[in-house]
Amino acid sequence: MKSRRQMRILSLLKDSDIGTQNDLVEALTAEGIKVTQATVSRDIKELGLVKVSTEADGYRYVEPSSVKKQEVSDQLLLTLSSSVTDIKSSDCMLVIDTLPATAQIVAEAIDALRWEQVLGTLAGERTVFAVVRSKEEVPEVVGHLMELCSKHR
Repeated sequence: MKSRRQMRILSLLKDSDIGTQNDLVEALTAEGIKVTQATVSRDIKELGLVKVSTEADGYRYVEPSSVKKQEVSDQLLLTLSSSVTDIKSSDCMLVIDTLPATAQIVAEAIDALRWEQVLGTLAGERTVFAVVRSKEEVPEVVGHLMELCSKHR
């Protein structure tokens, strides 16, 4: 069922501009596929869907493979810079506070940067934990993040 639903989601995205999770729930329901917003949210994350701007000043979900890498990077960096509210550290761990509901996007932006000093990220609703390779590299990573945040604001 999950595989079939996710295949249908990808098909729907090719045929129409779906800009919100609610739009996707409605489109699936109209096709007889009963889902909740939480299920759609998990599907979006698992499929790696990306929101991009439309010509009509709106947004729509697309597959990551259909977006130029630079467009995704620019959008992720813009979201990172406008969403980070504080950066704290402890040993090899960064705690990055974000605006509500933006932590996963900020974590994705950090992951997309592929800094060798950052081993990985974990996101909640408004907090990102990032593990830095060594304690000595933490100030460098914090500096890079702060520079990105100030550059794109």
